[in-house]
Amino acid sequence: QVQLVESGGGLVQAGGSLRLSCAASGSIESFHTMGWHRQPPGKQRQLVALITSDGTTYCADSLKGRFTISRNNAKNTVYLQMSGLKPEDTAVYYCRYTGTNYHTWGQGTQVTVSS
Repeated sequence: QVQLVESGGGLVQAGGSLRLSCAASGSIESFHTMGWHRQPPGKQRQLVALITSDGTTYCADSLKGRFTISRNNAKNTVYLQMSGLKPEDTAVYYCRYTGTNYHTWGQGTQVTVSS
């Protein structure tokens, strides 16, 4: 099993920045993908960004240039650097681990962007 612990969420003014962290522990496969998803109030969960074991990244088109995903393999931690935050970025942000036959979610961390 893999456990994901998220941190870094909070309240920020529009235009500000936040960095979310997700620390993974447990049976982490050598080849895996981690990512961030978000769920705005009343909406479905949506993909934000992904990063593979070798560092290949993906970011949703609408978020490119503002959101950056990265990882520290030594610490088994993935980050989401968010800048130029907008009220529409308000959501619960979830960390995601995807292995070959195992997937799990973090508990989520609230990000609220005020205008």
